[in-house]
Order: sequence, then structure tokens, then C-alpha cells
Amino acid sequence: MIHFNSFRECKDYIWSDAYRYNGNYSWVSFLKLYIITIGFRYTVWMRLCTYFMTRKWALPFYAWSIFRVKHLSYKSGIQISWKTQIGKGFYIGHFGTIVVSPNAVLGENVNISQGCCVGAANRGKRKGAATIGNCVYLGPGCKVVGAVTIGNDVCVGANAVVTNDIPDEACVGGIPAKVLSMDGVEFYIEKTV
Repeated sequence: MIHFNSFRECKDYIWSDAYRYNGNYSWVSFLKLYIITIGFRYTVWMRLCTYFMTRKWALPFYAWSIFRVKHLSYKSGIQISWKTQIGKGFYIGHFGTIVVSPNAVLGENVNISQGCCVGAANRGKRKGAATIGNCVYLGPGCKVVGAVTIGNDVCVGANAVVTNDIPDEACVGGIPAKVLSMDGVEFYIEKTV
């Protein structure tokens, strides 16, 4: 679980998430993005919830943040816990049925698309949740199941089901996911932080 040491650190994460969407750090673009893009709005409240949960003085703010996250979850279909460890530059491409396990670990500059599920397995040799590296693109409808490790600069294709570890710079697809090429995310990840 990620813990922010200060509000400044939380703000840095939020601004890095905003940069992934529009490529600049202006307040005008931030507000426009917050109003128009529900995936970013969800990310902002998720980050604030993460910040407030470890501060006893902030209990009313924590409760309000949980309410906002739950409300946006019902409205958008995004279910990502504020307890999930997510690096800077998180990008939700489109809203709609996105589920990420609270035990999953996502690196920096991760793109997640609609219909994705990063779930945990509760039995078997892959018991646990996924660890996803930096600069990873999760295509529409893909599923990442169990304690798999996805390397850095990986592209997971649409509707792929990942049940085994994926090496760095791989492009995978299919059910179960197999390495299709070693081109990685060359054109899928933009405006990295």
C-alpha cells in the first residue's frame, strides 16, 4: 500500500497523472480535465483518499473522499481501491468496467483501458495479485489474473488473458497471452513523467 509522506507528495502524483492526459501543468488545463474526464476525476479522489487514510486529524476528509470514490465508481464502473499501490502518471483511457485488485502493484506511466481486470487469484500456484512494471499499456478488455509479473515497456493486447509472467518490452495477445513481438509500447505510451 502506498503512503504519501506529505500533501506535496500527493499533489505531485496528481499533477503527474494530469500531465499524462494533456501534456502540461497549467491550472486551467487541470480544471478542464477534472470537469470533463471522469477517469481523471476518479484518480484525483483515489489519490486524496490514499493521503487522508493515514491521518487521524483528517477523518472527515477521509470519509468525504471515500464517498466521492464510491460515487464515481458507481457512476463510471471503475473499481480501483485507494489501497492499491499505483505509481506516478496513471492514465485511465476510457471509463467502464475497470477492476483492479487492492493487492496489485502498478508502476509508473501505466495506461489502463475500458473492460480491464487486474484480479487476484485465491488458490493455485499463482495465488495473489499482479505486479505491473513501468510504461505498461493494458488494452481494452484484457484480464491479468493472479500473481503474475508484467515487466517494463509491455503492451497487453485487447482481450488478452495474462496468466504467466511477461518479460520486458514484450507485446502480448491471445488467450492465454503469448508474446507476439518484442516491440513493447513504442507508440502506446505518450507524455511520460
